[in-house]
Order: sequence, then structure tokens, then C-alpha cells
Amino acid sequence: MRAQPTMHTPESPPTPATSAAPPTPATSATPLTDTPRRRAILQQLRSRPSVKGSVIALVVLLLVVMLAPFLAPQNPYDLAALDLMDGRLTPGSQSMDGLTYWLGTDSQGRDMLSAILYGLRISLAVGLAAVALATVIGSLIGLVAAYVGGFVDTVLMRIVDFILGFPTILVALVLLAMLGRGVDKVVIAIVMVQWAHYARIMRSRALQERRKEYIEAAQNLGFPAWRIMLRHLLPNCLGPVMVFATIQIANAIVLEATLSFLGVGVPITEPSLGLLIANGFQYLLSGDYWISMFPGLALLFLILTINVIADRLRAALDPRG
Repeated sequence: MRAQPTMHTPESPPTPATSAAPPTPATSATPLTDTPRRRAILQQLRSRPSVKGSVIALVVLLLVVMLAPFLAPQNPYDLAALDLMDGRLTPGSQSMDGLTYWLGTDSQGRDMLSAILYGLRISLAVGLAAVALATVIGSLIGLVAAYVGGFVDTVLMRIVDFILGFPTILVALVLLAMLGRGVDKVVIAIVMVQWAHYARIMRSRALQERRKEYIEAAQNLGFPAWRIMLRHLLPNCLGPVMVFATIQIANAIVLEATLSFLGVGVPITEPSLGLLIANGFQYLLSGDYWISMFPGLALLFLILTINVIADRLRAALDPRG
């Protein structure tokens, strides 16, 4: 008998063992660090004509302020160059030397155009310096309070609540009464009344970020606390703080103008916009409107420009927008 051929079923090839992929470290992205989100924000800001105009106006103001010593027809800080005979001249008048006062003069013979250019310089310098210092101080305090927690958080936040419980102008007046007049003194006073706002905003944001996995991973890796706070936690909390800082630039400029208007801000030898408005306030009813009106319009234009940019930036960074 013929042997029947045996059927051999092919064996399936062994399935290679799959190795588990190494876990990827948890990362977080915020509107300021995520490139697509940042591009979307910039595109949204470019699409607004009001933002374009405000940015162009602010850049022009910055250039004019930096070039004030070369653009101003007169140095308003040089008291020896002022002539009382040229006091309270109407806009467009000429002096005995042939100098045209396009915006008129004040009671001391100071060219209002030159004074406004230098006044804008002081206002912007005070606003930027005060906001920069207040942002750094308040952000670090809020960051420490959120990360450390416990007794440290309670003490720091009670200090913040104590400072925010007083009117801003009242605290600034008391500080300047103790420190005296001067641009540096005004900056210190504004920083002392503003840093608490940044501390509260930073703490609120840091408390949300501290619960995320990348902070826990950094702690498990044994990173020191200062590195976790500065290298990992801080960059992811800067979004709302920077938007608030942009708004506070305008508030700092207004506060400096208010203090100078009340006579406790910058000295008379370095007139700011607030002091220029105060110098012409007593002449409003006598018809010399330009002494207060033109510095007031310059201050209004500066504040409006900054507020438009800050408002659109806040709307662009709002995740609900």
C-alpha cells in the first residue's frame, strides 16, 4: 500500500516581544511658550487696526522721548536759559531771540513743546522702571508662597492683604512724605503699592501649575526647589502676569502724574506731565488754557495708547476668547 503523505501545517512565526516604550517626561505649554499659540496671538493682534495704530504711536513716542534732547527747541531743565519775559505766551508766538513757541509757554517762560517732550520722558521712565521692579518682586514672592505653602504662604498673603487694604494714593503719599521728592523716590513708592498685585496673581497661577505632573516629576528627580521654581514653574506662570504688567504701566504713569500734580512727586527742576498740568491749573480761568491742556492731552494720548495694546493683549491671551 502506498503511504499516505502526511500534511504538515506551517508553524506561525514567533511574535517578537514588544518592549515598553520609555515614558516621556510630562511637559506643559502656555500661550507664551507654545509656538503655534504664540503665532495665533500675534496674528490676532496684527488683524486689529487699533492695535497696529497704537503700536506705531507708542514706537513713535519712544523714539521722540529718546531723541528729546535733539528734538526739543529748548532745555526746560536749564533754569538759566528761561526768560520770565516770555512767560504765558500764546501758541505760535515768538521770543525776542526768534524762537517760535508752537505750543506756547508757561508762567516761567518754559517752552511747552520742550517741556512735554521731557515730561513724557520722565513719565515713561517712571512707569517702566516701577512696573519692572514690582513685577520681579511680586512674582518672586507669589512664587515662593505658592510653592512652599503652609506658614510661609499664610504670612506672605496676609502681608499682601494688608497692603491691598489701603488706598493706593494714600500709601504713596505717606511713603513720599517720608522719602522726599525725586524720580527715584516716586519709583520706590509705586513699587511698594503695586508689588502685592503681582504676588497675588503669580500665587494663583502657580498653585494651578504646581499640581501638574511635570512639577512632581522634577521633584522626584531631586531637583532643588529654586530650580523647580525658576526653571519650570515660573515660565509657565508668566502669561497673566505680563498682561497685568502691561496694564499697570499706564496706572503707574497716572499715579506718578497724580503725585506730581499734588506737589509730592518729581522736583520742580524736572517737571513731569503732572507737574506741568499743575503749573497751568491756576491759569485755566484766565484764558491761558494751553499750559495745562497740551500736557493733559499728551498724558491722555500716552495712557490711551498703552491701554489699547494691553486690552487687546489680554483678550488674545484669554483662553475663553
